[in-house]
Amino acid sequence: MKKIVILAIVQLISIIVYCQNTTIKGTVMDSSSNLFLVGSNIVVKDNNQKIITITSTTKKGSFEIVVANTAATLTINFIQYQEKVIVLNTQDSIINCGTIYLKIKPTSLQEVIVLGKKPPINFKIDRQVYAANQFTNAASGTAVDVMKNLPAIAVNAQGDIALRGSNSFLVLINGKPTLGEPSFVLSQLPSSSIESVEIITTPSAAADADGKAGIINIVTKANVQDGFLIQANAMGGTPPFSNFDNVRKPQRFATDILVGYKQNKFNVDVGLNYLRNDIAGFREGDVFTIINNVKTSFPSNGERSFKRYNYGGRLNIAYQPNKNNSLTAGFYMGKKFQSRIADLQYNNTKTNATTNAVLSNFNYFNANEQQKEGVFTLANVEYNTIFKNKSSLVLTALFEKANLKGITYNNNLKNRNSTDTLQYTINPYTNPLNAYRLKADYKQPIGNGMVQMGYQFRYDEQDGNFLYNTKILGTNNFIADPQFSSRVQVSNYIHAAYVQYNGITKKLHYGTGLRLEQSNRTLNFSKNNQTITQALTNLFPSIQLRYKAWDKSNLKFGYSRRIKRTNNYELNPFPEREHSETLEQGDPELLPELIGTFETGIEHTFKKGTFFATAYYQIVNNPIQRVNKIFNDTILNRAFTNAGKSTQFGIETNITYQVNKWYNLVFGGNIYKYEIKGNIFNNAIAIENSSWVYSINSSQTFTLTKNWTMQLSINYLSERATAQGKDSRFLTPHFTVKKTTNNKRWSYQLQWLNIDAGLKQSNRQRITTFGTNFYTTTNYIYEPDQLQFSIGFNLTKKNRKITLPVSEMGEKEF
Repeated sequence: MKKIVILAIVQLISIIVYCQNTTIKGTVMDSSSNLFLVGSNIVVKDNNQKIITITSTTKKGSFEIVVANTAATLTINFIQYQEKVIVLNTQDSIINCGTIYLKIKPTSLQEVIVLGKKPPINFKIDRQVYAANQFTNAASGTAVDVMKNLPAIAVNAQGDIALRGSNSFLVLINGKPTLGEPSFVLSQLPSSSIESVEIITTPSAAADADGKAGIINIVTKANVQDGFLIQANAMGGTPPFSNFDNVRKPQRFATDILVGYKQNKFNVDVGLNYLRNDIAGFREGDVFTIINNVKTSFPSNGERSFKRYNYGGRLNIAYQPNKNNSLTAGFYMGKKFQSRIADLQYNNTKTNATTNAVLSNFNYFNANEQQKEGVFTLANVEYNTIFKNKSSLVLTALFEKANLKGITYNNNLKNRNSTDTLQYTINPYTNPLNAYRLKADYKQPIGNGMVQMGYQFRYDEQDGNFLYNTKILGTNNFIADPQFSSRVQVSNYIHAAYVQYNGITKKLHYGTGLRLEQSNRTLNFSKNNQTITQALTNLFPSIQLRYKAWDKSNLKFGYSRRIKRTNNYELNPFPEREHSETLEQGDPELLPELIGTFETGIEHTFKKGTFFATAYYQIVNNPIQRVNKIFNDTILNRAFTNAGKSTQFGIETNITYQVNKWYNLVFGGNIYKYEIKGNIFNNAIAIENSSWVYSINSSQTFTLTKNWTMQLSINYLSERATAQGKDSRFLTPHFTVKKTTNNKRWSYQLQWLNIDAGLKQSNRQRITTFGTNFYTTTNYIYEPDQLQFSIGFNLTKKNRKITLPVSEMGEKEF
């Protein structure tokens, strides 16, 4: 009985205490995005405004607290949000506040942007890192448009990207290598997904050795929030102001959407994209050959336009069961199509090379169209684990399948409207590819640094079938020309292993390593049942030093050895009739280029900006050049060949300067001396050429009121020497106006690309080559003054990490 009485008293006291307390609960969310505000402060005060208790919201934005029924007010606040106060009725035992919406402080919105803005450039031991958002002229474009603004980067009239004068560099996406053509790989990435671009000119031994000029690493934006994500962009271009009376009228429009969901351990992204990006153009050329004292001149002019589109879908899945293990997988499937028209009117004149007496003259029209397309399927998977001793292991596998095909129509007529055919050839081809990559990387902390070791296996196989069909005049029948038709099978095996150590002392960051690569290449030609093999073993040492000499100033030094491998296009020995005056041809005996690069420089950060200057010297053995020789009196044979040795030394510099609150200046440049010397065509012809080359990239950004910005950018590439001639200068100015809504949800942008305004200076380039018995010069004039309008939408304030599967091999062959 005594125990029962005691229990009853305890229970009665508990009931009394419980009845005198109040449970308060609710959820805090952003009023515009409907996202949970994790970590919001919840403060309960009494009638005298004395704090009773403080707590914060959970991952779901929720809170629940128990207080005495003397509490009077509930205050909810979150940084840069307007505070909310709720008067409590503590006579109730449970108070459910429901969903509490907080609004962003209007006065703090601009402060949020300023405080959260990353510097436009920062420096690491082996690279410069550029923030992509500083280039608003690229906001509705691709990674190529971002690249145009960087020092030492130049883009020519053909769309080829060059780093320090070379279009051979390795592209990484979030540190993962790709082996596709750089201009295409970068054109797949929307600029809106890019956080920063890293330029690495003396990479460590841990990186792939591919790439003559170094590495460009694209870092995509990162996500820190759970929940849904929707990002979408749409772009449309006006009709051309200058279409050069082209038969085809260019069209430009694009759309891209990404839908993602991240929750706890899972992260899923699904994306779709479509881009139509045609361009009008004109081509004017002058060519002559001399054979047996007969000079044949055949100048030409006419349309050179492009119809280009690509579309695709991608899926990325990431799973992280715990902080030490993660698994990611990606899948991409898409199609790319390009049709190039080169309809040219020729005036053919034969003269005596000694007396200049006219021997004959006639005109003809060449209707030429080249189509290329590819359907690409890519899949990759990566597993990352961290061990108890803080070492880590990353295992990566990638598979690529590319169904590549194309056709070239080459029809010589008496005149544009004629049905009388002088010669008609059709060159179809198929060139399917399968490629694989397996990689293992291990890291282990040792002392004040980290040792890295890794192994990589790469294999690709390609089975090309190239036909050259000529029409039998007077009939509708075509026959295959065995001189130019063949089946070409190529396989490549590459084994690589490396060791790298990176360390740090009080003022010195250092890294040194060695990479060993062994490659085997096999070519089979059905035409003559010939097999050509090539086995190479190479060592690639590297060293990087960065010393803090003064406050906010560093001195650096680097050396690395690199390789530029041959691709199947450069190896195929069977000519393709690209158009009336040109046969394209590779060389199966080509050797890869081997490159050694030394550099030293200074980096300085000051209150309103940054500055760096780097001097470099590069030696290239077996430089691969595309050179010309005579095939017959009206056709030049354009072939790939090794051309002895080349050297290059120069200075690269860049300065960013915040002049005032509304004006920011970025100016970068590169100047170098290029020299090439050697022999081509089995030592039959000696070559020697040199020139000074410079490029300038500058952008002026003006931040106006009410979220308006304007940017003027100028990209200029000077004249430069080639093995047999020179390429002219190339100029592309751009102007952009952009408006962003207050909640950063919508953006509207107008771009004026390739500004020319009738001056006939922009977006045009002349390429000239010559020898003892030939001369050719071609002026490519592409559409200036392009106007594009784009709209961007982002459901979340913070961006998700977008990991795009990209082509390893196939795009190199496209």
